[in-house]
Amino acid sequence: MDTLNILYLVGALLIFASIMASTLSARLGVPLLLLFLMVGMLAGEQGVLGIEFSQYGLANFVGQAALACILLDGGLRTSFKSFRVGLKPAVTLATWGVFATVMVLGVFVTWLLDVDWRIGLLMAAIVGSTDAAAVFSLLRNGGVKLNDRVQATLELESGANDPLAILLVTGLIALNVDPAGQTVIGFLGLLLQQLSFGLGMGVLFGYLLTKLLPKVHLAEGMYAILILSAGLSVFAATNLIGGSGFLAVYLTGVLIGNNKVRSTEHVMRVMDSFAWLSQAVLFVVLGLLVTPSNVIHVWHYSVAIAAFMILVARPIAVYSSVKPFKFKDREIGFISWVGLRGAVPITLAILPVMAEIDNAFLLFDIAFGVVVLSLILQGTTIPFMANMFKVRIPTNKDPKEEHEVWVSDSASITLYEFEVKSGAFAIGRHPMGISKRISPDEISVFALVRGQKVVILDEDTKLRFGDSVWYALSGDHASKIAKIFNDTTLDRKAIDDFYGDWLLSPSVKLGDLPFFAEITAAESKATKSKNKAKQSSKSMWEQTVAEFIVARLDTAPVSGDTVEINNEWALVIKEVGDKGKLRAIGLKHEKPASSV
Repeated sequence: MDTLNILYLVGALLIFASIMASTLSARLGVPLLLLFLMVGMLAGEQGVLGIEFSQYGLANFVGQAALACILLDGGLRTSFKSFRVGLKPAVTLATWGVFATVMVLGVFVTWLLDVDWRIGLLMAAIVGSTDAAAVFSLLRNGGVKLNDRVQATLELESGANDPLAILLVTGLIALNVDPAGQTVIGFLGLLLQQLSFGLGMGVLFGYLLTKLLPKVHLAEGMYAILILSAGLSVFAATNLIGGSGFLAVYLTGVLIGNNKVRSTEHVMRVMDSFAWLSQAVLFVVLGLLVTPSNVIHVWHYSVAIAAFMILVARPIAVYSSVKPFKFKDREIGFISWVGLRGAVPITLAILPVMAEIDNAFLLFDIAFGVVVLSLILQGTTIPFMANMFKVRIPTNKDPKEEHEVWVSDSASITLYEFEVKSGAFAIGRHPMGISKRISPDEISVFALVRGQKVVILDEDTKLRFGDSVWYALSGDHASKIAKIFNDTTLDRKAIDDFYGDWLLSPSVKLGDLPFFAEITAAESKATKSKNKAKQSSKSMWEQTVAEFIVARLDTAPVSGDTVEINNEWALVIKEVGDKGKLRAIGLKHEKPASSV
């Protein structure tokens, strides 16, 4: 009994320490997942507690279950809107991108370690895929707003590339164990089986669960457990029939998350807790498993492989994957940089150890070092790189918080929280008189919080800096109100610098804008001298702003896309509807480069 209680105590304290360490994450700029790893290492055999843990099978069991839970939660939060702009490039990255990374990196590893090419390719396959836990955590909680094309591509890639990575690792393990028994046709057949079964099971059970959940009436705390158990069941069943359980559980989450009903919407916070617990447990266990002195002994290999992967292999794979989809070079550069490695490579590195492959422990130690370097180098520089590659979108239209309250099985009310920022337009105004463009029938103040206390509203109530107001809205007005609360001088300057000083309607013609009056007049005079056949073609000045952008963009438009008109003017997309329709466009004047 004492042994059991000691295990409970140590396990709980490790998780508690990991969560408490998260308070340092934002201050130090260190990825939270790295802190979880550090806690595990400090508790390990060469750490403070000296816990000896070498149960690779148990670590693999924990890793598989945790990754399934993380992917399920990631799927629940993936909107179908992401598929519009990111599906094709993400699928290409998750297939060809992984394969290209493994091939290029495998050649380098074989030369660097001076090992058989099968071992070199196996090492490359272990670290060849991006990690869903790391990507979801750092992109969604890093405080950086990316353009939708880049964000969707990175998230969908990380959720979909595990099947090929796992297949490559298992196939290469088999190739090392029994070279004569492996064929290219057999490998391709296994790949097709994994992807097709994973896709089929995910779509089938995701669809069935979306039909089942609205008809099930349970206590509120049971829905999250129901969804989690269903997702893990799909994961295990798909693995049993030879498919990719990771792909299946991710797609199941996507379908459930995009079918908003009472039984799914309010469980997001609970699922978020499950996902964070999974990440904490997974990284602490992996930290316990590693021997720091062994990792330090091969640190030079880890540095060389991480550097080659980040600077050579990943950029080649990304460029060849997404360039056909008209991605800009700066977008390709950022996607290449955010090839985050996390729990997946360490979990995959356990498999050769369990299969007793030669040099398996060497591969494990190197993979661990590569993950740590990736989290430090790439994870801590995401905001800097987003600014450098110009994929960061300034925004002041997001509420601080929102909660959906379901009042029946098919009807809900969304509560939005807005905080009054310094210098905001909302200061000195009554909460109900915040905007004349919103009908009083569509807005209701749920609560005004000032100094951690609820304030009773009266006619003389005026908003102050630091106040938080909860609104119940029946229309699509959250972004309008957010601007009133968030629109500070610094925000306005950043947004104006990014989108330009003029806001245009997508339906206005370029030639009708006064900025181009001289150019259109000159062109009109020139066209009169030409024959009528040439006049029948539509001039760019006769096109609407939306037509001009779509004709020159060659890809699904997202906020932040820029289309140049000439050397001095550019159009910048500010708002895009759910179906890709342009809503608002900025006109930006850029000073021409001075002539030499």
